[in-house]
Amino acid sequence: MSDQRLKVVVTRRLPEVVERRMAELFDVDLRTDEHAMTKEDLVAAMGRADVLVPTITDRIDAGMLAQAGPHLKLIANFGAGIDHVDLATARQRGILVTNTPGVVTDDTADMTMALILAVTRRIPEGLAVMQSGDWQGWSPTAYLGGRIGGKQLGILGMGRIGQAVARRARAFGMEIHYHNRKRLRPETEAALEARYWESLDQMVSRMDVISVNCPHTPSTFHLLNARRLKLLKPEAVVVNTSRGEVIDENALTRMLRTGEIAGAGLDVFEGRHEINPRLRAQPNVVLLPHMGSATVEGRIEMGEKVLINIKTFADGHRPPDQVVTSMI
Repeated sequence: MSDQRLKVVVTRRLPEVVERRMAELFDVDLRTDEHAMTKEDLVAAMGRADVLVPTITDRIDAGMLAQAGPHLKLIANFGAGIDHVDLATARQRGILVTNTPGVVTDDTADMTMALILAVTRRIPEGLAVMQSGDWQGWSPTAYLGGRIGGKQLGILGMGRIGQAVARRARAFGMEIHYHNRKRLRPETEAALEARYWESLDQMVSRMDVISVNCPHTPSTFHLLNARRLKLLKPEAVVVNTSRGEVIDENALTRMLRTGEIAGAGLDVFEGRHEINPRLRAQPNVVLLPHMGSATVEGRIEMGEKVLINIKTFADGHRPPDQVVTSMI
């Protein structure tokens, strides 16, 4: 397919340098505001595009794909997660799907450590009292948190991000434990000084901090359900920078309110941007607006991967980040 005739439709604002390069390479419709497209807008975009560039906020289901135009042959996702796209239907309709893996690894791992520290050291509470002007001076018993050195960290999902979290946490003196669909190679385990737990139940019941770093799939939906959350120690902390659907958020909220879990740090939520007001009211919870990958460098690297995927496709070759069948 000739890239001069390739019609690319972008669903959200992207970094200026990425938009500028995209406009140089393709016939592109860029988004002019920061708001997500409506379902009707997405369907219309798929009706006129050869290539659609969506983000994780754009849910593309089977019904929408059925209305796509005959020229739509590539969905070049801006982001690593692809659970918002019906991959099976896309494959049936001959539409390739690509993503941007590996870009957000360090950024997300940094945010995971930030949340662990924020919750265990009660940083938001200290910030709030300073901003309100209510601080009355230092006290030996005020805002006592816990040190993380020597604590046991259980990582749920030991892919790129999980391993990056392990390396950072090890530098803080934490003991590294993990549960994964497949055990790591012995040399990788040794380098990370990590202990593998085949039983998630057994790992969860012994950890001081649980970090969720696995993708959302049918098998990981509510992997931390009410029964499993009740296995946590009362002084345990849960951090999630992956996908909100992995945790039963209602069960987590109830246990935080009753003191069955010490705290939580969440950058993702089961209801996407709709946050449970009871969860938002908890003083032992740190909530962030999906900032895990929000660095200038990361967003530009995402855009560069999207450009490479589209250009490779336009040149008649397999895109380097094509989502393969085994991931569906």
